[in-house]
Amino acid sequence: MKSRFSIIAVAAAALFLTSCATINPGEVGVKVKRGVLDKKIYTSGQVPIGPYAQLIKVPVRTVNKEVKLNLPSKEGLNVKAEISILYHIESADVPQIIEEIGTNYEEVVILSVFRSASADICAQFYAKDMHSGKRGEIEKEILNKMTSLIGDRGFTIEAVLMKSISLPPGLYAAIEDKLEAEQESQRMEFILQKERQEAQRKIIEAQGTADAQKILADGLNQHTIEWKSLEVLNELSKSPNTKVIITDGKTPFIVNDDDGKQ
Repeated sequence: MKSRFSIIAVAAAALFLTSCATINPGEVGVKVKRGVLDKKIYTSGQVPIGPYAQLIKVPVRTVNKEVKLNLPSKEGLNVKAEISILYHIESADVPQIIEEIGTNYEEVVILSVFRSASADICAQFYAKDMHSGKRGEIEKEILNKMTSLIGDRGFTIEAVLMKSISLPPGLYAAIEDKLEAEQESQRMEFILQKERQEAQRKIIEAQGTADAQKILADGLNQHTIEWKSLEVLNELSKSPNTKVIITDGKTPFIVNDDDGKQ
């Protein structure tokens, strides 16, 4: 009797295990039974399913989808690009996505909308812009356009990243020549600015010297000369040496000193 119960238990356990499905972390699942979608959402763990049921698992973690395509530019060139799309699905919208789009939602919605949005946005920029500081602006505009088209259908576009850009032959050389010319222009502007500053400094210095001379000349009037002459006489009077001074009261003139010099 014991062995009989053991066989039944093993069979029941095997039947239970074969009628269960595992949902991994970062996934959710919905059941489809006889063609009817169950709106209940199952999270990670073991999910029992009946003999006529099917469990559809959908990742809700962040997905990185890399796409290679040719992008049009404003001047009509084709630019080869490799772009990553980071997106995830909102768990609550999984049943609606499965019911309205199906399990191939990435190809039907994500990639289709991305190709259209990226072509529309890049056609507004020159090829060199995709390889310069405007790359971030292009990425942001593609993301915003995708969000406006599918954001309300359960898809969240986290980022659009332009990983590599291959410009048409000859355009790289043209860009490098332009950058070199801009750098040379900036260098010359720096030199000219420095020369202008030096010239301005010399003008200010010359003006200061001229002003000082003018002030000195203006101050040397007859009264000032007479006053300075009196100061000289005063200093001479304090000298211990004997001197003969002829003066008209305005300007002293030394005739000789103790050594007999004239």
